[in-house]
Formats: sequence, C-alpha cells, structure tokens
Amino acid sequence: MDIKFHEFTAKTNSVSLDIADWHICHQSWGVFCSHSDIGSLIGDALCQPNDPSHKLDIISGSITKSSNNIAQVSLTEQQRLLALELENDDTDFSNVVDKGSTVMDLISLQVHACTDNKDTLVNSILTDLDLHHLQQRRFHELSTAETRRVMLARAIASQPDFLVLDNPFAGLDVEHRQSLASYLAQLNIPMMVIFSREEDMPQWIDSIAIFSHGKLDSIMDKASWNSHPVIGQIKSQSKVQSELMLALMQRHQHQSQFENPVFELKNGKVAYSDKTIFTDINWRIDNGQHWQVKGPNGCGKSTLLGLIFGDHPQCYSNDIQIFGKQRGSGETIWEIKQHIGMVSSALHLQYRVNCSAMEVILSGFYDSIGLYQQASVKQKEVAHDWLTILHMESLANTPMKQLDYSQQRLLLIARALVKQPTLLILDEPYQGLDYLGIRLVRNTLELIARENLSQLLYVSHYHQDSLASIKHYLEFVYNEDIEGYKACVS
Repeated sequence: MDIKFHEFTAKTNSVSLDIADWHICHQSWGVFCSHSDIGSLIGDALCQPNDPSHKLDIISGSITKSSNNIAQVSLTEQQRLLALELENDDTDFSNVVDKGSTVMDLISLQVHACTDNKDTLVNSILTDLDLHHLQQRRFHELSTAETRRVMLARAIASQPDFLVLDNPFAGLDVEHRQSLASYLAQLNIPMMVIFSREEDMPQWIDSIAIFSHGKLDSIMDKASWNSHPVIGQIKSQSKVQSELMLALMQRHQHQSQFENPVFELKNGKVAYSDKTIFTDINWRIDNGQHWQVKGPNGCGKSTLLGLIFGDHPQCYSNDIQIFGKQRGSGETIWEIKQHIGMVSSALHLQYRVNCSAMEVILSGFYDSIGLYQQASVKQKEVAHDWLTILHMESLANTPMKQLDYSQQRLLLIARALVKQPTLLILDEPYQGLDYLGIRLVRNTLELIARENLSQLLYVSHYHQDSLASIKHYLEFVYNEDIEGYKACVS
C-alpha cells in the first residue's frame, strides 16, 4: 500500500487537517493526537464516507493511493452505523418491531460477494475477536466494548489493503486490550493506529506522526518519542485549564447535602430470561465518599450505574434508596436526576438531537437531551464560561453533530458539571478525548474530588486513570455458581 499526502488541507465545521508532505509506504504507523480528533478526519480523507452531517471539505492539495480498499474504525464510524440502523428501522410502518441488524448480519454484509469461503472468513473473525457468543445480538443491545469489537470485525471482513484504527483500545478492559494488541500485531495488513494515550502506543509500529491542532508537526521513529517537547507542553496546559474549571465550579458552588445514606442498594440483582448479569450486591454510599467501580467488560458496571441514574428498567424491581427517597415511592425521575450528573458512551450515542454546543451545556441544567426551555441569563453566562475554558467559545452556535467526537465528549462533560450535582457518574469519561482532553478531565476530576464539590462514581479500565482522592471501591468478580457477577466492596 502506498499513500501520499501533498500540501493537503481539509476541514469540517470545527476542525482542520493540514499535512504538508507525508508518505506512507508498506509499514504501520502510530499517529499521536495532542489536540483535536484528527483520527476520524484522516480516516474520512482516505475513505470518503457519505456523511452530510460531518462533511470533510478538501481545500487544497492531493492524496494519491495505490488502492481505494481502505477501512476505518472510529467512534465517529460507530455513530454513523447507529444512525443508519435507526434510519432503517421501519417499526412505525409495519406490524413487526424492527430490532435492527444482528452482529452476524453486520459482519457478513462487509464481505465481498466474490469472496471464496465467506463463512470460514466470518467464523474466523468471530473467533479471533471473541464475538461468537454475540453473533445473534442486535447492535443497539451491545456494550461499549462489544460494539468496538464489532466495528473492527466489520473492517477486517472487508479484507482491506490498509486499516485506519482511531483509538481502537478505548473502552476495553486490560485483558481485551492485550488480546487486541496481539491480534493486530499478527494481521498481515498495513495500518495506521491513532492513539491519545501513551500507554496505547502499539509496540510493533514502525514510525510515529505527531499532530498538533490538526497539523502534522513531526515524524519520528519510536526511539525519539519520549523526548519530544510537545508532551511536557500539554501537561502544563492541562494543569492550568483544570484549575480554571475548578475555580468556575467553586464560583457557582451550591450545597445539596443529604442525610446518609446518599444511595443504598440492598441485594441488588439484574437478570434477564436467559442470563444473570449480577446478583446479591449490597452497596451504600455516604456523604463525602468517592467510589470507583471496577470489573471486566460485560460484568454490569454500566448497568449498575443505570440503576442509580434511573434509566435501567429494573431499577424499580430493586430495593434502592437514593437522596432520602425509596425508589418507587412516588418520586419522579426528574427529582432524582436533578442531583445527578452523568457522562457515558450510552448517553453520547443517545444525544442525537442537533442542538448547538451552547445548548448542549445548558441542557445539563434541565437533565434533557436537547434544550426545550428558555435558559436564564445567569445560566447562559455559566455555559459561556465553560465554553471559554474548553477553548470552544467560537463554536458556541455550531451544531453538535458537526463537531468532532472529542469536542462532543467535552461538551457532555461540561453538561454534567454545569449544575454541580451531588453525584457525578462518570462511565469511561475519557473515551474519544485527545491527549490534552484526557489530562484536562482527569486533573479536573481529581480537584473536584479533593474539594468535595461533587461525589464521584467513576469507571475506567486504565490503571493510569486512578484518582488519589478515591478511597472506596466496588469490584465485580465472576461467580461460576450463578454464571454471573457478584461485587466486593472495599
């Protein structure tokens, strides 16, 4: 595979891509993004998907390729596939509920019609990516990590000549990250791996391209990586921005203290007709406590957080007390949600309304997806302050769908923080963020916990994301007797 960028400039409504000269030839590359979500831009430049909501305009220059058979895997592609599934849902026009495509359908459709031994290829991919047990599941039913593996499986099934992988390890637990790294290493396909975490840099890449603010800054071998000055500069910048975010929260701080327990779950259980997710969970959160929830992909971490937030259908069949109210005793869901801020990949996928960046943050005051009320002058001032700290004030009126994934995630984090909730639920909050964004949010969360501005309920699969101020842990452990998970509290 031979790819050449020459004096290439392209942009979306929110991000630009600027590459003077870059020759990619028969080798695997690591691409580090210090600022901006350029992974999906590079993928779009090479693959040219049909996506009017996130159109990449080529301003100047050229790309030459020895093949057009290039596949990309990214969170942006995941959003596109979900949008297509919803677009093809004809439930409203038939007497049958359209449950969407199965994992098997989605992978099989990517295999070229003329491929010999199509079934053998699909079966091999399902095995390699641990998807056999999910082959009849629907796309919208999958967890974040499962969805990521399906997106990669679809790309591999197309038998590409070149792969563009935008943060492929995001959302995966340690075991699946290690398994995926080994799998990618033995694939006989040249590829480009975009990474926003130093620990996600594959060991087998040949060269590294560093981008800053969408511009190709430098190209180097792996040995030169650690001494590059951009890393130190970003660490310093993230520290300053984190302190500004803390100061903003302190300036608008309000108290919503509740008597203990803030939350309590007794003998918690979530099960379906064919599967137990977890059982016998007893968990109590008192004032001032910050918790991290740990466990492998598929153990029920997001499900447990959904019981607290009130979005899971079995939250009313469990014995739950929250903010002094017994769940199911007549309280409204909005009475509960007004004291909770939420960031999750599920919320990100659900946030499909095309409101502006400013309105996304303002919607946090009303716990809505989209803005349907007239915000006050004070609320607008606070939202503008958040945009300024995030260096997004120029994008205040830009529709969310036209922003890159990293910008969208920062807006959803600001949306969760804007009302300074009693409980701040953070389910893999860094997913899709660039290097600066990860450090900025991680530093800010540590400061929030240290100052007790909100109580954190925190999920991350990376050891490097541990926060010093979190002293309490709930960890899921598999129990063979129930073929499901139980939780240990410490």
